[in-house]
Amino acid sequence: MTLAEIVFQKRKLEEKYGIEGRVAGLYVEAGYSVRMWFNTAKGRLSFVARKEGRVLAVDVVAESKILGREAVEALSEKARSINASPVLVLYGSGPRLSEEAKKAAQELGVSVRRVRP
Repeated sequence: MTLAEIVFQKRKLEEKYGIEGRVAGLYVEAGYSVRMWFNTAKGRLSFVARKEGRVLAVDVVAESKILGREAVEALSEKARSINASPVLVLYGSGPRLSEEAKKAAQELGVSVRRVRP
């Protein structure tokens, strides 16, 4: 994909999907192909990213709140249902993980990333 196509796709994702689209645009820029608002048997994911046989189940949290163990476990279940690696993206400085959630993320193999606007 050319640079112009990547920039165009990033802009369209952000216009249509807001914050989730902005984060998905970063994955597009890194060479992933994304599918937005992906439904699994366990619930909806923000998007699924694929690259060279690697599948990531990404959930974006933008609300200013403290996430507990339940949020991490739910993402892990959704990712397991589609055989993907779970990624929890905390957008901005508002959302935070509790200590319990950090331990659960480490135990369950959930990758936690923070994206600044």
